[in-house]
Amino acid sequence: MTDPITDMLNRIRNAQAVRHQTVKVPYSDLKQKLAEILTREGFFDKVEKRRKKTQKITEIYLKYSADKSPAISGLKRISKPSQRIYKKSKEIRKIRGGYGIAIVSTPQGLMTDKEARKKKVGGEILCEIW
Repeated sequence: MTDPITDMLNRIRNAQAVRHQTVKVPYSDLKQKLAEILTREGFFDKVEKRRKKTQKITEIYLKYSADKSPAISGLKRISKPSQRIYKKSKEIRKIRGGYGIAIVSTPQGLMTDKEARKKKVGGEILCEIW
């Protein structure tokens, strides 16, 4: 697999399309932190790290509204292995007028675009979620 973050986002998108309650992705620290940020921001119900025999997985519990529509209406991978996108803190823009979030990989760790602007730290824009 060349891009594990894109794989994770595609698994989430596909699971929501068929209204699954959970989605399992292979574990990595980066994907676990990404899922924890999205849980904190209200896009997922909860995230758990599990063991499946010898393999670690991250189990994500998806969130739906009362009318069965998913909490995430869109996902977009910004920085790719073939083309990395870096922004300074002043260049990080609001996503969908502040309705969505961007996940930024900074020297201080993963954080949302709002946190990065507040701490005045830039980095690699991983993805946008709204």
